[in-house]
Amino acid sequence: MKFMKLGTRPDTFYTEQATRTVESDTPADLILQVNNVTYLLHKFPLLPKCGLLQHLCSSSHEKESILIELNDIPGGEDAFELCAKYCYGITINLSANNFLPALCAAKFLRMTESVDKGNFILKQEAFFSSCILEGWKDSIIILQATIKLPELSEDLGIVRRCIDSIVEKILTPPTKVLWSYTYTRPGYNKNNRPSVPRDWWTEDISDLDIDLFRCIIIAIRTTNMLPPQLIGEALHVYASRWLPDTRSIMSMECFMSEPRGTKERNRRALESIVSMVPPERGSVSVGFLLRLLSVGNFLGVSTATKTELLRRSCQQLEEAAVDDLIFPKYSSSVECQYNIELVLAVVESYCMLWRRQFAGKYEDDQPLSSIRKVARVIDSYLQVISKDVNLQVSKVVAIAEALPDIARPLHDELYRAINTYLKVHPNLEKANKKWLCRILNCQKLSPEVRAHAVKNERLPLRTVVRVFFFDQEKGPRNSTPLEILSKRKQNMAAGDDQPPEAEGRTNKVAPHRSRGGDNKDHVKTETLASELEKKLAIVEAEEACTCPKGKEAMEQRRMTMQNLEPTSNMSIGRSRSERSSNRGRNCR
Repeated sequence: MKFMKLGTRPDTFYTEQATRTVESDTPADLILQVNNVTYLLHKFPLLPKCGLLQHLCSSSHEKESILIELNDIPGGEDAFELCAKYCYGITINLSANNFLPALCAAKFLRMTESVDKGNFILKQEAFFSSCILEGWKDSIIILQATIKLPELSEDLGIVRRCIDSIVEKILTPPTKVLWSYTYTRPGYNKNNRPSVPRDWWTEDISDLDIDLFRCIIIAIRTTNMLPPQLIGEALHVYASRWLPDTRSIMSMECFMSEPRGTKERNRRALESIVSMVPPERGSVSVGFLLRLLSVGNFLGVSTATKTELLRRSCQQLEEAAVDDLIFPKYSSSVECQYNIELVLAVVESYCMLWRRQFAGKYEDDQPLSSIRKVARVIDSYLQVISKDVNLQVSKVVAIAEALPDIARPLHDELYRAINTYLKVHPNLEKANKKWLCRILNCQKLSPEVRAHAVKNERLPLRTVVRVFFFDQEKGPRNSTPLEILSKRKQNMAAGDDQPPEAEGRTNKVAPHRSRGGDNKDHVKTETLASELEKKLAIVEAEEACTCPKGKEAMEQRRMTMQNLEPTSNMSIGRSRSERSSNRGRNCR
């Protein structure tokens, strides 16, 4: 920061009984009231340099004391005292911190060249042009100071000249940046990196008020000299500086305790930031857009701002990571700790946009690649939120079903999310278990996951039967349904409670099948699985039979099932023949 030193005399101003005066052998003959401070000064040093005081004292006698009120002087008593000390020849130091109020006060007192040659205003303007505007941080400090004196700053041209100076330096090639700047990115070390980063300017201008920041960003964009990504980075830095972090509970607690005026300022800042996002895709990350959406939802921004953020987020949702979707929900009530509604709104908006853009183009690689990337992220997100003990089944089902069936060539990750949810919620009602597992398409499970599912005691019996049916249909029939069912608890007790990781994780892509064919197969699957489940219930009851009457009752029930499909009887027949020899002993 640069300084300008004026005057040579020592500071002789002092305070006595709430009055500011100056040491002198001459009695004070000028009483000045500035707000709540009274000054006892002298006419002879002040009047020759202050045109306003000359005018106000012109009607009074030369030796007569006069009282003048200057309550409306810009900058208040501090700025006035700088001007008064200049008139007395007392040493003062001007810098970016006190320049603007001193200049405005001098203008108010009319300390111009017409009053005295080489007056205070002339020296300040020379300092402003030759020193302050040449400095990077000094220009930013002066520009921020104009917030307190907006009208005078505009009239004096201070705002325009500071913005022009700042923009000129921002557009300077990094190799020619010789001034100091603030850059505190994690992992960055100036000593190890002699070259200046392209976004060297973003942190310093983030100290500005949102209206001034907006003026600079608009001025930069009109030049078309910087890429949109660099402007987007400046917006990201500014948002990190002023907006609350919705992922940090401590940050949100501090924010919620702030006064209403601060929340209103942040809401206005967010809406302004959204309006400045460059239209080019990729100018900001989808994580940044989702964070703005989360903060905007918390601050209650306008509907237009929410709609714009949803639209921009959906355009880049395929680039999102799981962490980009994790937003805590702040509520005093006991409920889900994640903001599920926000993610659901984003997914539903994405699907609407996807259908409009790629209607009738499902066979193309591009639309399928996009929505399948989104599906992988959403399934991973479901695995994270399923660990919440307060998460309702309806939330999981809603998010899973928000994506069309074509989005998931495999249901392995969805199965892992369901398994996690059932593990965390062991007392889940049977109806809710069936509702949850209904979103699973057993035809889209890999062999490894199917092998785990048929032994998973957390799954409803209907789901296990359905998985077993397809496993038998696609592979060798080395075991019967009852043998599989009998091993479920043994395997779970042995610690085999996690589904195997599919090779390549989510990179497997099954051949695409038309939706119509999938629906027919699904209907047929439901019918056969239902029949097989009924047969399994009969066989299980036969195994539990301990008396001739029970055997006779089971025989009657078996007769009611004669109309079932022969194909579903094959697996049951083997189980019956293997156990017929032992049945008599069990019934004695």
